[in-house]
Amino acid sequence: MYVSIQQPTGARLVTGTGQEIAVPVSLRYTSGDPLAVHLDFPAHVTLDGEGTTWTFARVLLGEGLRGVAGVGSVRVRPCGDEHTYVEFHAAQGVARLRFLAADLVRFLARTYTVVAAGEEAVGAELDHGLVALFGGRV
Repeated sequence: MYVSIQQPTGARLVTGTGQEIAVPVSLRYTSGDPLAVHLDFPAHVTLDGEGTTWTFARVLLGEGLRGVAGVGSVRVRPCGDEHTYVEFHAAQGVARLRFLAADLVRFLARTYTVVAAGEEAVGAELDHGLVALFGGRV
């Protein structure tokens, strides 16, 4: 049985002109996908009018709370002592969200109560996934 946690929070979308727009975000973690965190956005804040989820490595979030982290489609970095930027890079452009660092720290700490850092047992799940991918029986 998998354990999931969800933490509704708010963020500020920083526009290209420096304006900030409040955006509701739900932080989510599940022991069924122990290496990842999920940021869920409601339909009314997306370009296509459908809810969107960005999924990225839990370790990236932790590293980004302490320093610049990420080189791909998700990048995380501190913004002073109280805030953290999470940037999403896509073909349509870049979305930069500013979170209260304390909210992200609290969420990350909660994920470690579900699966401790370094204890992500993905070996069996990976083996089952590879067997299924290559047409074997699980």
